[in-house]
Amino acid sequence: MIRVSEHGERIPLTIAGSDPEKGTITLIVQGMGKSTRELNLKEAGESIHDIVGPLGTPSHIENFGTAVSIGGGVGTAIAYPTAVALKEAGNYVITINGARTKELVILEDEMRAVSDEAYITTDDGSYGFHGFVTQKLQELIDSGKAINYVLAIGPIPMMKAVAEVTRPYGIPTVVSLNPVMVDGTGMCGGCRVTVDNEIRFACVDGPEFDAHKVDFKNLSDRNRMYLQEEQQSVEAFSHKCRLGQHQ
Repeated sequence: MIRVSEHGERIPLTIAGSDPEKGTITLIVQGMGKSTRELNLKEAGESIHDIVGPLGTPSHIENFGTAVSIGGGVGTAIAYPTAVALKEAGNYVITINGARTKELVILEDEMRAVSDEAYITTDDGSYGFHGFVTQKLQELIDSGKAINYVLAIGPIPMMKAVAEVTRPYGIPTVVSLNPVMVDGTGMCGGCRVTVDNEIRFACVDGPEFDAHKVDFKNLSDRNRMYLQEEQQSVEAFSHKCRLGQHQ
């Protein structure tokens, strides 16, 4: 959980990498809302107000056999360290790295380095496979390749779609959920998700859950609860930035 400034909101970000010897963590952040844009404006040597973590439950890693790690957009930043761990556990690792366009593909070299098979997909066909990550996953399944485990991290519609692809085949599938989080300790209840008809808290019970048991409609509705307020905050921040450029 990060708070960029004293009066800023707390936002959940997943650790993409770490160096215990240097005492550093790596975060890959796409500037979407006010806080992430503010964070991306920071220069080397500047500081943020506070950080708390790591929080949540560690990923379950074992030798499943053939494991597919799927990253959609900036979700690839989280799919990557999981792919590393799956490889170290002895899995045959297939990675699918999806983005809207070639310019938005991230960590391609890193993903290839830990993969036995690596695929890039772009929605517009500007690079790699022309289509969605789900289409490439379905292609792999249709080829007769035995897949024992699938991890999907990315936008909610993409994770839901992956779950629907693997469901008929009974392939164990895990998704990483990032609904609205505030305190990161489960006390506020902001990150409630429904899994197997039970209320869970993504920040302490997750963020990874069985994809076939997640109520994605409820999750999507909750994620859009503060859409109007978020847009207003971004507009106000952008206006402030433009004023600063003219001073």
